[in-house]
Amino acid sequence: MDLFEKIASNRGPLGSHSHYAHGYFTFPKLEGEIKPRMIFRGKEVLTWSLNNYLGLANHPEVRRVDGESAMEWGMGTPMGARIMSGNSNLHEQLEAELADFVKKPDALLLNFGYQGIVSIIDAVVNRHDVIVYDAESHACIIDGVRLHQGKRFVYPHNDMESLEKQLQRATRMTAETGGGILVITEGVFGMSGNQGNLRDVVALKEKYQFRLLVDDAHGFGTMGATGAGAGEEQGVQDGIDLYFSTFAKSMASIGAFVAGPESVIEYLRYNMRSQIFAKSLPMPLVVGAMKRLELLRTQPELKENLWTVVRALQSGLREKGFNIGTTQSPVTPVFLSGEIPDATQITFDLRENHGIFCSIVVYPVVPKGVIMLRLIPTAVHTLEDVRLTITAFEAVAEKLNKGLYSKTTASVQA
Repeated sequence: MDLFEKIASNRGPLGSHSHYAHGYFTFPKLEGEIKPRMIFRGKEVLTWSLNNYLGLANHPEVRRVDGESAMEWGMGTPMGARIMSGNSNLHEQLEAELADFVKKPDALLLNFGYQGIVSIIDAVVNRHDVIVYDAESHACIIDGVRLHQGKRFVYPHNDMESLEKQLQRATRMTAETGGGILVITEGVFGMSGNQGNLRDVVALKEKYQFRLLVDDAHGFGTMGATGAGAGEEQGVQDGIDLYFSTFAKSMASIGAFVAGPESVIEYLRYNMRSQIFAKSLPMPLVVGAMKRLELLRTQPELKENLWTVVRALQSGLREKGFNIGTTQSPVTPVFLSGEIPDATQITFDLRENHGIFCSIVVYPVVPKGVIMLRLIPTAVHTLEDVRLTITAFEAVAEKLNKGLYSKTTASVQA
């Protein structure tokens, strides 16, 4: 079959719905200033779908520094990959500050989070090594694992008994190959909101020889006494060998970093293909990241405000009988029973009649018969925002339970 004919006949699990979903349920356009209330298709909506945890996207100091650095440097500076001509003192200063913030000896600045974690995995292991990873790991981890030419074992989410069994298998295998073992998990899982069981994973180091890579994209800046992440929250930051995070969440920007021992970071600096063969992160993004990191360090009230909203939202939903799963972080899933047509109606009702914009997740990301509404609280939401949202959720849940959505059809114009 011709490649393009194959694509036309099978557009994928999401693409198959694009004829009616595009522009509304998928690829929606939120317009206006980044804040809790934005414009969707000409109407103001209360938005719970932006990973702007600490409200830095439109923080006045951040906006000022972003603008000034763009005027000073432009988006082209520095030119070239860092290994060739794109390095600078500011890039190195940001790396040192990031390492200090997450309590690691050294750090390497990365262009993008997704690309970064894939490339880290690719650089760290070879065909003699074994990867053991959590089944609910983010797609970027899964893609990195797929590149691995050696053995890989998966364990059910946070199942320490299964992890130990996989470590036993990996230990026997590496005894024959002469390789090592890399365990990969997340600090905070972005869909469920629960934390990786880092404390128990680290404890297994007493029995097995392995290195631990943690993707803490949602934990960095939101978890722990100083915001250093889920490892700090659980008291095991020292047990994380490679700590990874992106700037796309708490920092509300572009970029990422990996932190760990100096020798390993130096190895990654010279062996990560996604960085060696890619243009350096533009200077305005570097300077902007330094300002954002400064605010994380000096304004703890940002994280305090976030958690005030988180606690109000999550306790309020629980009090009204909503199932929010096992979240231990700001990520707030709300689980309802229904099929994809119900999910479509709920989304339409929330946006058009209640002015609430949140992400909706259906099969195959969650099991059939489950609808997940995913809320991302931020430091710039208010308690009134929380009250209005819970009231709206009560209204749609009542209609869902009465079967009213199955009797109507949403009319969405692309």
